[in-house]
Order: sequence, then C-alpha cells, then structure tokens
Amino acid sequence: MNTAHRKNLPGTTLDYFDVREAVDALSPGAYAKLPYTSKVLAENLLRRAEPAQLNAFLGQLIERKQDLDFPWFPARVVCHDILGQTALVDLAGLRDAIAAKGGDPAKVNPVVPTQLIVDHSLAVEHGGFEKDAFEKNRAIEDRRNDDRFHFINWTKKAFKNVDVIPPGNGIMHQINLEKMSPVIQTSLDANGKGVAFPDTCVGTDSHTPHVDALGVIAIGVGGLEAESVMLGRASWMRLPDIVGVKLTGKANPGITATDIVLALTEFLRKERVVGAYLEFFGEGAASLTLGDRATISNMTPEYGATAAMFYIDSQTIDYLRLTGRDEQQVQLVETYAKTTGLWADAMTGAEYGRVLEFDLSTVVRNMAGPSNPHARLATSDLAAKGIAAKWQQVPGEMPDGAVIIAAITSCTNTSNPRNVIAAGLLARNAVQKGLVRQPWVKTSLAPGSKTVELYLKEAGLLPYLEQLGFGIVAFACTTCNGMSGALDPKIQQEVIDRDLYATAVLSGNRNFDGRIHPYAKQAFLASPPLVVAYAIAGTVRFDIEKDVLGLDADGKPVTLKDIWPTDAEIDDIVKSSVKPEQFRKVYEPMFNLTVEYGNSLSPLYDWRPQSTYIRRPPYWEGALAGERSLSGMLPLAVLGDNITTDHLSPSNAILASSAAGEYLAKMGLPEEDFNSYATHRGDHLTAQRATFANPKLFNEMVKDESGKVKQGSLARIEPEGKVTRMWEAIETYMERKQPLIIIAGKDYGQGSSRDWAAKGVRLAGVEAIVAEGFERIHRTNLVGMGVLPLEFLPGYDRNSYGIDGTESFDVKGERTPGAELTLVIHRRNGETLEVPVRCRLDTAEEVSIYDAGGVLQRFAQDFLQGSV
Repeated sequence: MNTAHRKNLPGTTLDYFDVREAVDALSPGAYAKLPYTSKVLAENLLRRAEPAQLNAFLGQLIERKQDLDFPWFPARVVCHDILGQTALVDLAGLRDAIAAKGGDPAKVNPVVPTQLIVDHSLAVEHGGFEKDAFEKNRAIEDRRNDDRFHFINWTKKAFKNVDVIPPGNGIMHQINLEKMSPVIQTSLDANGKGVAFPDTCVGTDSHTPHVDALGVIAIGVGGLEAESVMLGRASWMRLPDIVGVKLTGKANPGITATDIVLALTEFLRKERVVGAYLEFFGEGAASLTLGDRATISNMTPEYGATAAMFYIDSQTIDYLRLTGRDEQQVQLVETYAKTTGLWADAMTGAEYGRVLEFDLSTVVRNMAGPSNPHARLATSDLAAKGIAAKWQQVPGEMPDGAVIIAAITSCTNTSNPRNVIAAGLLARNAVQKGLVRQPWVKTSLAPGSKTVELYLKEAGLLPYLEQLGFGIVAFACTTCNGMSGALDPKIQQEVIDRDLYATAVLSGNRNFDGRIHPYAKQAFLASPPLVVAYAIAGTVRFDIEKDVLGLDADGKPVTLKDIWPTDAEIDDIVKSSVKPEQFRKVYEPMFNLTVEYGNSLSPLYDWRPQSTYIRRPPYWEGALAGERSLSGMLPLAVLGDNITTDHLSPSNAILASSAAGEYLAKMGLPEEDFNSYATHRGDHLTAQRATFANPKLFNEMVKDESGKVKQGSLARIEPEGKVTRMWEAIETYMERKQPLIIIAGKDYGQGSSRDWAAKGVRLAGVEAIVAEGFERIHRTNLVGMGVLPLEFLPGYDRNSYGIDGTESFDVKGERTPGAELTLVIHRRNGETLEVPVRCRLDTAEEVSIYDAGGVLQRFAQDFLQGSV
C-alpha cells in the first residue's frame, strides 16, 4: 500500500488517499472534471499501483487515453453457485496439478475476499399455488444437488478467504445490494492503521452491476476472469468509454421502475453503449429511489454496457439506513463521499465525451419481447403490434398465446419494494373484485431476499398474492434463469399435441428464445403487477389495457385500470411496512460466518468418480495443454448475428432426448433428477454436451432442400458433408483431433457471463472464433480458455467472402494487442483467399494469458516458477 497523499479522514480515526491532491498536482483543476468512474479508478491506482508507474497511469485518466493498459484491483469477488462453484472446481483441479508437479496445494487459495451465494440451483417444480411449495422445492434442490453441495461445503473449510451463503437465502445481487456492499470499505495496513476506500467488486454474473446503484463499481466477469482476480492478479484494463446519461423529467403516475428500465434498455441499445460505463445524473436521477436505480443498474447487460453508475447522494444514505446498515458505516459513507468529491453535489463539473439525454416523463407502461429484453412493447400498442388479438375461447382448451408461466422473479424487480408492493396491491384489488388465476398458468413468487416476505406479511398483502397462485416458491434465481420447473403433464401434452403458441410472462431480465422453458415458445418481460394481471388474463392474445379481466360480484366488467394501485397507495405501504429491523433480522444470522480453516482437512478434494456434477477438470491434460496450431481448422458452425451464451451453452432444463440427457441416463440418473445444464457445469463430461445444444440455434452450414437454414442443435461434419446433431459432430472431431474454428456475425456471445460458453468450444477443439464483434465478457472468457478471438474488419463479414463451411482455415501473423492478422481461407476447389482480421487480444496481459493456454495454465506456470 502506497503512502503518498495519505491523510486522516476528517471526524474519524481512519486514513484515506487524497486523490484530488494527486491528480491536481499533475494537472491543476483536473479532478473536478473527472467522471465518477475515473475518480474511483484513480483512488485504486493511488493506493495499489507501483509508485514508479503511478503518475503515468493517473495521466491516462486525466488525458482520457484509451490505448494503454492500467491495473485495477477489485476489493472482492462475488459469485453465484454455478460459476462460483465451477471456479472453485477449477481451483481444486489446480491444486491437483500443483501437487502433481511437487508444489504445495494448500497454498492455492483466493487472495481477494470471495463470497459465494448458493442461489442458482433451485427449480420451481412446485408452483406458488401449492401448499408448502418453498419447502418442497428446497427438498428437491438438496436431493438433486447433493454432489455439488458436498463440494461447496468442502470449499468452506478447504479454502481460505471464501465465505459461503447456503441455499434458500436469496439472490447474490440482491444480497449484495441489501447487505454485502459497505459502499466504503475499510482495512488495516501493516501497522494496524485503518484505511477507508471505495468498495469495488467483480462478480461471476452479468448482472453484478446491480450494486452500481449504490455508487459501487461492480462489473460482471466470466468465471475465468474472476478466478484470476481471486488469485490476486490485477484486472488489467483500458479506460472505457464513460458516457453521461442525463435523466430529466419525472415518471408519470402508474409507471413502474420496470417500465422505465425497459424504455431505457431500448434507448441505450439504439445509442450503442456496448462496453461503456454509464453515469446517470440530473434531476430525473436524483428523484429516483435507490430501488428504482437498482432496477436500472441491474439490466446493464441488456443494454450492452459494462457498468451503470449513480452518484452517492441522500437517496443512497436513506437506503443504507432502510436496509439496516450500522449507523457508523452510514456516516462513514457520507463523510468519505463528501470529502473525496464522490457526493452528487461535487459531480456537477464532471465532463463526459458523450452525454445522452432521456426524459422520464415520456415513459409509458411497457413490456419487452418476444425474445429480446431490448424489444420494448408499449402495452397500448399490443393490438397494433399483433400480440393482442381477438380469440375464441373453446371450453376445456387452452387459448392461443396461453401464458403457461407467470413468474414474479429475479433481483431486477424484487429488490425494489415499490414494484413488489405494487404487485401485492394489484393482487388484493383483483381478489376483492373476484378475479382468479387461469388454471393453466404456472404462477410463482421467488424473491431475491427474505425481507420481501417480511414486508409483504407486514403489509397484509401476501395472502392475496397466494390466493392468485403467487405464493413464495423460493428465495433464489429461478424462472429468469430457465429454472421454471416442469409443467403439469396434461398441460404440457396439450401444448405438444396442439403445437400451441404457449408463452411466459416474467418480471426478470432475460427472455431469449429457449431460455425460460422448453415449451414456452416465447417470453415477455413485465413489471410484477403486470405479471399478476397476465396470470388472470391467461393469454398474451389479450389487450391488457382494454380487455375485460373478469366480472365483479355485481356482474360489472373489471379491467386493468380498475385494479391498478395508485402511487400514493404504494408509497404509503412502503413507508409503513418496509423497515430496517426486517433487514437486520434476515441478514445478521445469515452473515454469522465464522468457519475454522482445518489443518486436518486434506487440501485435495476427494473426487467422486460417478458424479455428474463435480469432476476433476482436464485443463492441464492432453490437447488442452498443447500448442494451438491455428492451421487446418474446419468450421464447427457458421452463425449469424446476436448469438447468445444461451445458444452456446444453455442453462435450462435438460431434456431426455438431448445429448446431455442421454449421457445422464447412461450414468444412472433418473430423468426427474436431470436438473438443469447450469447445475452440471462442475462436470465437464456433462457440460460439454451442452455446447450449442439450444434447439433454437441456426447453424448456416445446415440447410434444407430449398436452401433454408434449419433450426436446431445441428452441425455438418466435413469433409463428408454429413449432417448430425451437434454433439455427434463434436465427438467425431475430438476423436480425429481436428482443430476447429467458428465463424459468426455481430455481438457474438451476448447474454449471461457464462464461462462454459468458452470452455465448451475449447474442449471441442475450437482454436479461433472470427466474428464481426464480441460481447465484452464472452471475449475475455475466450481468452481465458486460450481461444483466439478475431474480428472481420469494418464493412466485411462471412458473406463478403462467401464462407459456407466447406473451407479450411489458417491464421497467420504475430499476435499482439489489436494487431492485424491474416485469415487464410482454403476453398475446396483449391482456391486460397487471404483476409485481414483484427486480433482481439486487447492487452499485453491477455496476450500473455493466451500464450500460456489460458488463465489456469498461466497461474500454474507462475506458481511453480515461484512468481506467485
């Protein structure tokens, strides 16, 4: 820890680093002009960077240079159990590799505090209309995940610096917002003196920016990048585009935070903020509650940004008190922010390269879909857009557009008390009018925090939600993550037999094709009160603003406006029913985490050979430990635009007919316990069978007789030209030790920060991916697995060169950051074409990681050489 510019923080016994003094010494008056993000990054550099390099790094921030690398040291790592467990499986495998080379495996531990929350393992097998649904779902979760939870429990004692929050307690992001983030951290230096500094973190989920709403730089990273940070390495970065978003006006009555964020998501996608750090400010931002801000920050990946920051202000302080934070900590946040220029009033001089303006008063009631969270649908336009339509209800049959799943789910909305209370009030009003849930709708309420249950009970609203089928089924990430559980067999069979257009409506953040449920052909995002309304309507072929939901006791028609609560009602209930003591009651026992690190415990995990959940990873063995030739590569797939990580490695339920399902059956697992793809990612033999397993995939190498691209998890084995299921093609190529390549379009790898989207293709033998553009997290995951990301030059794509999958490919040139390399295309007729492509190894650190074969191989080399 450096000592330059270190001072006492006024009114405390703590020290802090005076970044203003350091920056202004280099360029007088520059600090006041820096964006919030730059101020926090500058503090991190002042406290952690090598003194000899400090002024050069600070100069990059002052001069807004984006062509040089600088180190960032996040204060902590947060993980959900899928990627977090997979990261720890990798570290356990790393210990084995170190031990095999004669090193001490017990010394392989996270250096940075790591918090793992078990929140992605529960499926809604029992809906919210069933008695004791929560207890039943938890029992199934424990049974299905016995191997996984055995390993996670071992990690608590085997690894130093790892805290584990067990299942059934909430969603990682909501817990981070309500409890884990102190906003301002403190630590002791070597002399026992306390130092205050801004909280920062990386998380193994793309929605980690949820806590950006508190003014905390928190970004989603892949599991591989998280592993690197855990192990004490700096996260090397370049100054991102920092975009100011000025919010003006005020939301109109009846408009929820969900309506706002869906409108913003559409707006920001169109403004091309991919990879940028956004900073929201202005009178509109100041008027938003912290809960509203969190809803906006949570959906950062949906508009493609990396972070979505709000300044620290009185709303921040009010929220910290509301959520039961210690008063001394609250005072520290305010004192630090005001002293260091992070308080909103001190940010008026911030200068941005680009400022976008968005008027909150223009927001109407919105949904999003089908299939994309940025595809906004104003509810007033449902008929005009062809979503709502006149339909004839046939007695005893489900209607066209049947809503088979209606879920109040995900931290996006359940971390916002106004949204949840609005749903409870609408449910109360609906029940009092005699309205009921349609019988084919599988309903559920899965809050991201146990506090939600407490304040709904305090407000007397939970019984009304339960009456409409929205009983609490979990405190976990469920439907939004594809863990919506099985349908009633009769309903499922009717969907199949009639090839019914069945849908889902959820209050989550993702609605990609094939994600929510295999039998929900499309999905729509909506606010929690709208989710309740659609459970009553029972179909999306319904004009939710105008059509009649039912009749009251007097036979009068009831429409949405008759049951929609007023803003005053919502605010009154929030004020009277959401209390600090609820948060303390939930979180104080949850975070009583004293665990003895036991010397008697073996530092090596005793792998269970028959497990389909946890298996020693193979990243130091065979082909993965060898050189990548980047020559003679055959295409595994030729793909279009917007390929998501759900296409690359789906997370939803495993069907018996899939390659993974067939493997699990062969391993003796009953079909009812196949669980989801996500839960099996600690076992590479199961997880690699998920590669490109999404039935909604379009591989342009596979066409029907008319030349139309066929949909499905399909591939074409070359040079035979044989069309097979994707897994059979991968198996064939693995047996042949054939190096592979993937050709793709724009925004390759958007969506969840899923390391298996990179691990799966690497295990298949993919050495390079050439696309028009990459989503940030997925690109870093590819580098972390030793896969070379390459981009076509602007204006060119796969069609420019007539690529159809019959070719073989080489890559030539020196791999340096941003270098222009040559893609050599060998056609079957003997023709050779040389194409310029951009190397997307963006930093010298990434080149080093790639050359080593990946993050884990690099660490093993460094460890054995004594450099870590």
